[in-house]
Amino acid sequence: MVHQLYKEQQLNCSIEEAWTFFSSANNLSKITPKEMNFIVRTNLPDDKIYKGMIIDYYVSPLLGIKMSWQTEITEADFQRSFTDFQKNGPYKLWNHRHEFIENEDGVLMKDTIDYELPMGFLGELAHQILVRKKLEHIFDYRRKVLEKMFNSKKQL
Repeated sequence: MVHQLYKEQQLNCSIEEAWTFFSSANNLSKITPKEMNFIVRTNLPDDKIYKGMIIDYYVSPLLGIKMSWQTEITEADFQRSFTDFQKNGPYKLWNHRHEFIENEDGVLMKDTIDYELPMGFLGELAHQILVRKKLEHIFDYRRKVLEKMFNSKKQL
């Protein structure tokens, strides 16, 4: 069964700042909980996102077990949106669309993740017991980090 997680957050920054930060795979580890041991394996010297870009990671989603994860950027619309799609990894399906909407307060960032777990019934059971909560935790962590980075009074 395909599930969807949707999150949005208002950021007090320019569209240029939002795009530069979020389109850089090298920044993912800054907004991922430390216990996930998230490591970007691909050397990205100029770090400019483009359609067809392949990015390899290590991640430890459960019990510290290291897994490989590979995503492809299937869509990139400069300073508007990009989509990363899992080519190889722990999910049967992972399609993550990032949208950036400039407004009078800065940028509204939207994340829409369509995902499915492998192993049929067992995957659904794991989703109910663990995976959904884990994804919520990851995105709650991101929200807190991004609030400090983009919306704190220190930035003024």
